Amino acid sequence: MSWIWLVPCIVGAFIFLVGVGFVLWGKNEERDYYDSLITRVDLREFFSRWPPRPEPGALKTGGWIAIVLGIITAGIGGILYWTLFG
Repeated sequence: MSWIWLVPCIVGAFIFLVGVGFVLWGKNEERDYYDSLITRVDLREFFSRWPPRPEPGALKTGGWIAIVLGIITAGIGGILYWTLFG
């Protein structure tokens, strides 16, 4: 019995979970940053959200890319399983 289909499924699931973690991390960073602005005297950044802070957006974008790649990789494992044993 060949287990070659299991490797892409496990790798895809891992990449998917890392992507979810990055998206949640980015949302948390963004929330913490804007919550910290409330305590500052100059609230221009809080109200206008200018200048934008790139780190949370990059984390969320990278997370979404990892989620898509994880789903594709796990799908490849599913296709391998279906073609080998279906």
